[in-house]
Amino acid sequence: MTIDKFNEIIDFAVSREKEAVEFYSDLQQKAKFSAQKMLLKEFENMEKGHIIILENIRKKGIVNFHPKEVKDLKISDYLVEMEPTPDMNYQDILVIAMKKEEAARDLYSNMAAEFSGSDLENLFERLASEEAQHKLHFEKLYDEEILKDN
Repeated sequence: MTIDKFNEIIDFAVSREKEAVEFYSDLQQKAKFSAQKMLLKEFENMEKGHIIILENIRKKGIVNFHPKEVKDLKISDYLVEMEPTPDMNYQDILVIAMKKEEAARDLYSNMAAEFSGSDLENLFERLASEEAQHKLHFEKLYDEEILKDN
């Protein structure tokens, strides 16, 4: 693979992560309560961490990574995707975040399959694993704080 192709792929992944940063930043403007804003800021920072990972990979190359199995509670499988609104509550924020992370995980899993057998497969598996961990984090919050009350 040429260095140009490699950089193009890293640029694509960085742009997706920047979209996620902007998404969570925009959600913070719509959130009503400081606790919601703090949670969304945490999500935004997680996505900023992915940008740092990608830029480090651009500088240092792909380090072999063995993604760990991430449990999937599958809570988001039973929830309907929704649009952010100014009057969203904590549950809505968690649903939106789960669905966003699920979509990112699926994208990176598909990219890993597309580059099967290459170093890029490992990169995209790592990113998919990171997104799956975020999704699990939100599913656990949802399970502990929303489902327990129902």
